[in-house]
Amino acid sequence: MKKGFTLIEVLISVVILSIMMLFLYKSYASLNYSNKFYKAEVQLIKEEQLLKKVIFLDFSLALISSTTIMNQDKNSDIVMLQSTNSLHRMYNPYITYIINKSKLYRLESLKKLTFPFDAESDFIVDFLGEVEKMRVYTNDQNSSNTTAGASMVELFLVNINFKKKDKEILLKIKALES
Repeated sequence: MKKGFTLIEVLISVVILSIMMLFLYKSYASLNYSNKFYKAEVQLIKEEQLLKKVIFLDFSLALISSTTIMNQDKNSDIVMLQSTNSLHRMYNPYITYIINKSKLYRLESLKKLTFPFDAESDFIVDFLGEVEKMRVYTNDQNSSNTTAGASMVELFLVNINFKKKDKEILLKIKALES
């Protein structure tokens, strides 16, 4: 008598193999979906951390005597400062944060800018995102707590609310006088 598989045994093994392949495919598709989702989330986190780093370095490396904060309206400030931080390889650039039509821009220039900007203004613009609110607060320069001869410590509280509801930046920054 010959040894071999019957037709029923072959059909059962094909069905079992098909079921296993179906589950493997579903697992593979789920893994691909998870990878795409987490890749997008990691990219958002990287962008937010880079934005925080730029803002932190701009304010912490600011030359205190050059900082000007003008209130544009109840939800936005115009901040002008000179910093040793540069995104465009400039030496001690003048940096301006301004909101125009709910969009936050960072302007970097070699010359001090005045607001409103004139036609001869030369600067590089970086778009930072769509915002609902950007406010910058500082400590009181005329505080009675400082003793005579002590150096003034400049503190900034930067609050930026983006249109994306889950994205908000709130930084307390101590400026390092250079």
